[in-house]
Amino acid sequence: MKTYRLASFMLVCALAPLSARAAMPSASWKKLSLAVAPSPRAAHAMIYDRAGGKVVIFGGFNALLYFGDTWTFDGTTWARATTAVAPAPRAAAAMAYDEVTHQVVMFGGFDGSSYLGDTWIWDGPTASWSQPAVTASPVAASLPMGFTDPITGHAMMIGGFDGRFYHSETWEWTGSDWLQLTPATMPTARGAGIAVLDPLDHRTVMYGGLGSLNITGTWLWDGTDWSRAFPATEPPLTYYSCATFDPNFATVLLFGGAAGGPDLNDTWAWNGSDWSLLATGRTPSGRESAGLAYDEAIGATVMFGGQAGSKLLDDTWVLSPKK
Repeated sequence: MKTYRLASFMLVCALAPLSARAAMPSASWKKLSLAVAPSPRAAHAMIYDRAGGKVVIFGGFNALLYFGDTWTFDGTTWARATTAVAPAPRAAAAMAYDEVTHQVVMFGGFDGSSYLGDTWIWDGPTASWSQPAVTASPVAASLPMGFTDPITGHAMMIGGFDGRFYHSETWEWTGSDWLQLTPATMPTARGAGIAVLDPLDHRTVMYGGLGSLNITGTWLWDGTDWSRAFPATEPPLTYYSCATFDPNFATVLLFGGAAGGPDLNDTWAWNGSDWSLLATGRTPSGRESAGLAYDEAIGATVMFGGQAGSKLLDDTWVLSPKK
């Protein structure tokens, strides 16, 4: 039986009780002027590490190479982390924060020639990587989706692409190994979508991606099973979008991505039952494969990099409620 352990994260969400969903403020994007930043890249793994109190980036790629560097953002400055051990270079890996172990779990990716199936742990307080010895694991794949389980608080993974097939298996990190779950309902196989825990609704929302079969629709994970939601409004069917939960708006935010034409630059909000366009003034340029994370240190969502057509980006943006 699963036990609810997300009390620490729910404290963050005290900023936005359920009643606040109906009064979502308009938003404002601001581009930061920074002296130091990661090099231009796309498909990097990015997450807020609550234990370390910083946004963390690993890897990504540009037109020439795959990266194996680790960067942290403290709310004002990017800094490259020097570690004794580090994962091999890769792009399109997934990260998820584990509320039980207070560590970031990274899985999979693609290194330019091989699909990867290794698991790595980032420990924020010591700023170090370690590779656990696992006996079970999701299939080696790029573009899996990572999220935090709403009941156990453990890191989760779903989907991915292994070079031939898209996958739909749901896996949970136990703190020392992977456990494949057997929900009664499984979404269609996919990769390159978004999956983000909505702690106010106690469910993870998954949307979009790429797959061999029909991948339309909004899906919800309640810690036990997946179910299809039928909201009145949905974003365009996107892939390579980025997403995070932002307590300022009491919603899961989805930005940009690809939809078969020019890269998108709209910001969508999921309030637990429906999607809506978030009203913003100035907005970042359209892009795909960017990183997005809510930075508790500054109380705002941070976006870095991505790809706009053939151009790789290294810009940092912050989304805040409009004052």
